[in-house]
Amino acid sequence: MEYKALDSFPYYKECAPLVNGLGYELVELHVTPQKGTVRIVAVIASKNAEVDIGVNDCSKVHHALLPRLEALLGTEDTYMELTSPGMERNIKNAAEFAIFTGREVRVWDKTVSDWVGGKIVKADTTSVTLETGSEQEKEQKTVLFEDIAKAKFIHL
Repeated sequence: MEYKALDSFPYYKECAPLVNGLGYELVELHVTPQKGTVRIVAVIASKNAEVDIGVNDCSKVHHALLPRLEALLGTEDTYMELTSPGMERNIKNAAEFAIFTGREVRVWDKTVSDWVGGKIVKADTTSVTLETGSEQEKEQKTVLFEDIAKAKFIHL
């Protein structure tokens, strides 16, 4: 799985502080010109892994983020879609692991050719550490991003 710094995406650096100030994390931001308009797709997550994102949360961020992006883009001819990560999100960029610390995920580890599931304990630019096992026998397993074929949330 590839690690691409979130702030390397266009407009991410300018928008993430605004979203953070509202109490959320900006997971994904894509700005694409399309047939005379600009299509914006954004995904937000709660800073607390135990709290889900609802329609009101998305609306709050949408009302703050859209004017910022329109000012940055210099146009009001925009279409914006803002969503939560969803219960069964496929993790697309290894940089997302740090945002989802505390969440249950499973990763396909190419070194063992099987799924490894657990709670994200920490993540950096090269690996993610998962807490695996039962309540009585917890252990930590670190998986390098280069060894992850795919990853997704575990829906409980």
